[in-house]
Amino acid sequence: MTFQEFNFEPALMEGIDSMNFVEATPIQELTIPPLLNGKDLLGVAQTGTGKTAAYLLPIMNRIYKGEFPAHELKAVIVVPTRELAIQIDRQVQGFGYFVGISSMAIYGGTDGIVWEQQVRSLQRGVDIVVATPGRLIDLLNIKETTIHKAQYLVIDEADRMLDMGFYEDIITIRKQLASNCQLALFSATMPQKITLLADQLLSDPVKVELAISKPPESIKQYAYVCYEPQKLPLVISLFETEKERAPQRTVIFVSSKKKALDIAPQLKKQGLNVAQMHSDLDQKQREEVLRNFKSGAIAVLVATDIVARGIDITDIETVVNFDMPRDNEDYVHRIGRTARGSSSEGTAITFVSDRERRSFDELQHFLGKSITLLSIPENLGDAPSYSYTPKSGNEKERAGDSSKRRNDTRRRSKYPRRKKETTSHSSSTVKKTSSTVSSHKKRGSRHQ
Repeated sequence: MTFQEFNFEPALMEGIDSMNFVEATPIQELTIPPLLNGKDLLGVAQTGTGKTAAYLLPIMNRIYKGEFPAHELKAVIVVPTRELAIQIDRQVQGFGYFVGISSMAIYGGTDGIVWEQQVRSLQRGVDIVVATPGRLIDLLNIKETTIHKAQYLVIDEADRMLDMGFYEDIITIRKQLASNCQLALFSATMPQKITLLADQLLSDPVKVELAISKPPESIKQYAYVCYEPQKLPLVISLFETEKERAPQRTVIFVSSKKKALDIAPQLKKQGLNVAQMHSDLDQKQREEVLRNFKSGAIAVLVATDIVARGIDITDIETVVNFDMPRDNEDYVHRIGRTARGSSSEGTAITFVSDRERRSFDELQHFLGKSITLLSIPENLGDAPSYSYTPKSGNEKERAGDSSKRRNDTRRRSKYPRRKKETTSHSSSTVKKTSSTVSSHKKRGSRHQ
C-alpha cells in the first residue's frame, strides 16, 4: 500500500514525499486508517517498523484540516528518552515542512533557558509536544502550563517506560486530558503489564500486533561462552588487531552504567576512540556523544540499552553484547542497530557467561537456529563447557512460556520506581579462530 492511498492532504503528502516515504510498512498500513478515524489503538511492533510515522501522520493530517481549535495544544506524545523525543520532533518538522505544524521536544537535563522555552511553548499553544514523562510532569506541577485541551495522546515505547518506572507518570498525564481524548499506545513487546495498562487507558481500541521478526540474515551472529571475569579481557582482545582492520563503528551493550564506566577506560588504554552512553550523562553530553559517534570521531560506543531502541544511528559495523540481553526481543533490538543505512551487512557478538547459558539456549530456540560459537583466546584460560540441543515444537513453546515468566519475574515490582531519564538433535562444536572482530566475518566455525 502506498502513502497516496491514505488520501492525506496534498500539502502533507509533499512532506511525506520529501522524506522519501512511498510504500507503507505493515504497522503503518494497519494503524493509520483507524487513527485517522479517531479510534483508540494498541499497536505492538518492534523498533524500526515505522511506528513513528504511523501515529504522527494521522494527527498531522487532522491538524492541517482544521479539526482542532487554533492556538491550542493538539497532541501530546510521551516517550521514554530525550534522544527519542528529539528524533520524533525532527520527524514532525520533516513531515510538516509544507503544512506549518509546530512542535516542541520537552525533556530534562537542560539549563534554565531551555526550561523557559519549554514553558513558553506550552503556554502559547504549540501544535504537538513530544515529551519525556518526568519533565512533562515537572512542567505541569508549576501550574503555569496545561495540556487539558489536547485531543490526541500517544504513549510510545510503553513497555520500556514501564520498565523505567513511569507508570504513575503516565496515569497522571492521562488524567490531565479530556475523557474523550484519542489515545494510541505503542509497544515493542506485549507483556501482561502492557495488556493491563491498555485496558486501563484505552476505550474500545483497535488492536494491531505484529509478530516479532527475526534479525535479518545480513547480520552475522557469533557468541563466546566464557566465565564472567573473562568478559573484560575478551572484549579488549576483540580490538587487538592492526589499526586498518579494526572495526570503525561498534556499539558495546552492557547491563549497567557501572560496567560502562569500567569497560570504556580499558578500551581507551588500547588507543581506541571510546565514549560512554548511559543515564548519568546530561543532555548536552549525550548529544555530543551521539554527534561524534555518527560523524566517526568516536569509533566505539559503550552503552546501556538507552541506545537499543529508537535511536537513528546508521552504518554501525559491529554490535557486541557484553551481557546477555534481558529477553529475546531486546536481543533483536540491540543487534538491529547494525546492517542499517548504507551498510548491507553487520556483525553481532554476544558474550555468554556460565550463568547465562540457559538464556542463550532460549535465544537460539527463539531464533530457530544455532548461533556460531567462537573460542576464547588461549591466554584467557579455559571456558565453560557448553552444548546446545534444539528442542521440538512443543518444547519450544514451553521454553517460550518459561522465558516470558522469568522475564516478568525479573522486574522486581509490577511498576518500579521512576529512574533518571535519560534493539534433529545436534551438539555445538567449538573450533579455534582469530580473536579479532574483522576475522569473525571471515572465519567463524558453525556448530553442526
